[in-house]
Amino acid sequence: MWLKDKILEFFSKKEIASIGGGKKAVEKQLAMGKMTARERITAILDANSFHEYDMFVTHEAKDFGMDKKDLPGDGVITGTGTILGHPVCIFAQDFTVAGGSLGLAHARKITKIMDHSIKLGIPLIGINDSGGARIQEGVNSLAGYGEIFYRNTLASGVIPQISVILGPCAGGAVYSPALTDFVFVVDKISKMFITGPEVIKTVLGEDISMEDLGGARVQTEISGNAHFFANSELECFDQIKKLMTFIPWNNSKKAAPYPAKPPKPIYDIDTIIPNEPSKPYDIRNIIKSISDDSDFFEIQELFAPNIVIGFMRIEGETVGIVGNQPLVLAGVLDIDSSDKAARFIRFCDAFNIPLITLVDLPGYLPGVDQEHNGVIRHGAKILYAYSEATVPKITIILRKAYGGGYIAMCSRHLGADFVFAWPIAEIAVMGPEGAANIIFKSEIANSPNPNETRKQKILEYTEKFANPYVAAAKGHVDAVINPSDTRGYLIHSLKISIQKKEIRPTKKHGIPPF
Repeated sequence: MWLKDKILEFFSKKEIASIGGGKKAVEKQLAMGKMTARERITAILDANSFHEYDMFVTHEAKDFGMDKKDLPGDGVITGTGTILGHPVCIFAQDFTVAGGSLGLAHARKITKIMDHSIKLGIPLIGINDSGGARIQEGVNSLAGYGEIFYRNTLASGVIPQISVILGPCAGGAVYSPALTDFVFVVDKISKMFITGPEVIKTVLGEDISMEDLGGARVQTEISGNAHFFANSELECFDQIKKLMTFIPWNNSKKAAPYPAKPPKPIYDIDTIIPNEPSKPYDIRNIIKSISDDSDFFEIQELFAPNIVIGFMRIEGETVGIVGNQPLVLAGVLDIDSSDKAARFIRFCDAFNIPLITLVDLPGYLPGVDQEHNGVIRHGAKILYAYSEATVPKITIILRKAYGGGYIAMCSRHLGADFVFAWPIAEIAVMGPEGAANIIFKSEIANSPNPNETRKQKILEYTEKFANPYVAAAKGHVDAVINPSDTRGYLIHSLKISIQKKEIRPTKKHGIPPF
């Protein structure tokens, strides 16, 4: 009888804890169009794989009547499970319990599962849905955030860290997602901001809605704080699952291989780039023409669209791809695109994912705004990231590669292992027209037919400099290749680079241009 009574007591306590903040609080959560914390965990993980820990942890706060409050699980659910059969650590803040506010016990549950993920070498998924620091616990709440940030930093480059914003994420809380590798948001549900609309109105006298301040679209299109945008929570979870198929479980492994598939025949690489040198095209079509099954998983699609980043597979192996997007600003590099690419390059390097770079750009974006906002400092980030990376690096110069943009997009001079160029590639300090106008300024001006002379001089400059053969003659380009041979060259280059090793100077760490 004693054992039976204890088992009944256990199930009773477990049932109470699993309800979270109670039926009314759960109903309110569902009425807002949001799933509960446990429903979210179940939807992300493989069926019946979740094992919960610290279910019965509660707070020890005594001030402001807290000693009279029972907060099941202290407002956060933690545990382990699997995605596609692979283990992960996971936590989900429970908004039904004190608004998911973070107190000391809440934070300690999170840091405990973070410690597990680091020790076990498995990815960490954090679901954020919280009103922020628990005011009644004072500095203990702030200490809890600091402990989380510290572990985010320890885990960086060791295990993949994924943040899912499924409710408010305000104040200091936003810095943990910012320290992780990938941030997922859902339209009309996700909110990220340092100071809320009320504070902004009080301090600045400006009226702004929470959605316009830090909603999902703002964070994916304008700030770049989020990497993936979804229209529903279930769509978001599908995105997470697909991401997990492309990345390794820790920095000592490689991403799991998949069966090799040829690109779909609808993507004919020979016909994608227009005959007119100034006419735009979609770089994604080039990517799909060389990737297995023409499958491309794009990251930060809505932010800095003048550069495209993401994962694909070649012969079943994951590679990271960075490509200029001629459809937007002619594919120039600017502040945001440099930041976007540099962070992705560093992720790939940390997790043993080879890099392929597709080049077609006229250089860095000129302008007073860019200069005043630090394009030099931001632009240097992509130089640093490529130079620092020791994974296999393969570059294809498709069309234009001018000035500093040529150098920045993983040129031989930044350590590219292989650099190939298509026959239409133009590699020069600047475009032939601009260069001819400067170099032959006097000749053109004094010519009886300036327009005809300009045309001749542009052609002369193009023949001498703006073609791939000059760079190939100097050894800066390894081979000029037929576009239809691109995938074959990539397959071969990746195969022979599999055992690549680089010896770098001994140092504690470098100092990137943050």
